[in-house]
Amino acid sequence: MKTIDEHLTWRYATKKMDPAKAVAMEKVDAIIEAVRMAPTSSGTQPFELFVVTNSELRSKIAIAANGQAQITDGSHLLVFAAWDNYTSERIDEVVKLNVEARGDFPMLHAYYDNLKAKYLTRDPQINHAHAARQAYIALGVALVAAAEQEVDSTPMEGFDPDAVDSILGLKERGLRSVVLMPLGYRDDAGDWLLPMSKVRKSRDAMVTQLT
Repeated sequence: MKTIDEHLTWRYATKKMDPAKAVAMEKVDAIIEAVRMAPTSSGTQPFELFVVTNSELRSKIAIAANGQAQITDGSHLLVFAAWDNYTSERIDEVVKLNVEARGDFPMLHAYYDNLKAKYLTRDPQINHAHAARQAYIALGVALVAAAEQEVDSTPMEGFDPDAVDSILGLKERGLRSVVLMPLGYRDDAGDWLLPMSKVRKSRDAMVTQLT
C-alpha cells in the first residue's frame, strides 16, 4: 500500500496523455465518488460535475481551452460547474436531504434559515464565487483520488467559461463552468514534463508553526 505522500509525489499535471489508453469506469467511478463525498460549506454542494466522454463535445471544449490536447487525448473530461447563485429552492433541497438522512428538528431549519438570510441578499456574483470555491475543494479531492487510482489528471483554468457553458448548456441549468480536469494515462515518451523533478517549496519556507 502506498502512502498519500507517495501518491502525491507520483502525480503531476500531465501534459501529454496517451489516446490509446482509456481509464476503466470503476476508476472513474471512484474519483466521482470522492468528488461527491468532498466537504463543502454548510454541506450545500453548490456545484455539479459533468463527466464528458463524447469525442465531439471534448473537441469543442478543447478549442475553447486553447487547444489543450489532454482534453481529447484523455478518455474522460471532468467539468466542475458551480451554481450561478444561491436560491431559496436550492437551499431548501439541502434541508430536505438533511431531514431525510438525520430527521427533522428545529435547529436544522434555524441554521438554514439563517443561511438564506445571509446568502439570498448578497450579490449573485459573490454567491457564485463562493460556490466556485466549494467546487475547488472537490477538485483537490478529485486530484488526490485520481492519484490513488494511479490515473493521470490535469487541473485546467485556461479556457473560455462562456464557450464551455454554451457547449454543455450550463446557463439554462443555472450553472457556470469553473475548472476542467481531464483523466487519462501519461504518454511516457511524449510528455516533456514527466522526467523532470517535482518542484515544491520547502516546509520551512511554506509553513509557519505557532505554539
